Amino acid sequence: MEAYRILVVEDDREILEGIGIYLKNQGYEVIKAENGREGLALAEKEKIHLAVVDVMMPGMDGITMTMKIREKYDFPIIMLTAKSEELDKLTGFQCGADDYVTKPFAPLELLARVNSHLRRYKKYLDILSDKEKEEEEENVYTVGGLELNENTVTLSVDGNPVKVTPLEFKILTLLMKNPGRVFSAEEIYEKVWNERAVNTDTIMVHIRNLREKIEYNPKEPKYLKVVWGVGYKIEKQQR
Repeated sequence: MEAYRILVVEDDREILEGIGIYLKNQGYEVIKAENGREGLALAEKEKIHLAVVDVMMPGMDGITMTMKIREKYDFPIIMLTAKSEELDKLTGFQCGADDYVTKPFAPLELLARVNSHLRRYKKYLDILSDKEKEEEEENVYTVGGLELNENTVTLSVDGNPVKVTPLEFKILTLLMKNPGRVFSAEEIYEKVWNERAVNTDTIMVHIRNLREKIEYNPKEPKYLKVVWGVGYKIEKQQR
């Protein structure tokens, strides 16, 4: 099996080299860039399995780079930020990042996040590459105009394909398998991430992103509803 290829984008050369050494020692192949523009070019040229991206960089910052990557690619992105304000975290999630690590960070913390996201991404890739399985009807879920197919990992709204991230797909799958059932943010986090819920802010951001993609009017959602003080659900549709 080929080594996972990780793109590291960081304008501080010392940090860039340090991360590269840690990842190589874990058996990963590392591709390095010193700004967002260079990182984006490498993402389009190379097969990338995960990216570690600094937020503050000259030329093109990490937020802009992540937004552009998300137009084409779905590999996990971990953002590095020198700040710990909630706004920076939410902005990162909003633009398509999967996780964040605040500087200064312990190398083992970053490696743990990398390993965790690569495990989830491998499962996602395994589903995409399993072309030999015939489509099974029980793995296709329909709620109103929403149709989610677990076999092909695709989503459509009123017959039109909609592109979502792997985490958004997993969240929507959980909700569409259980229409009408309310899931708390903690439940969603633990079922999708397969780990204890520590920070559920990301759930709110992913829900907001999903609404933008599947709802005709996100401010008056037809499908993805919030039950205030309880959690989220996919509304049962009347036939």
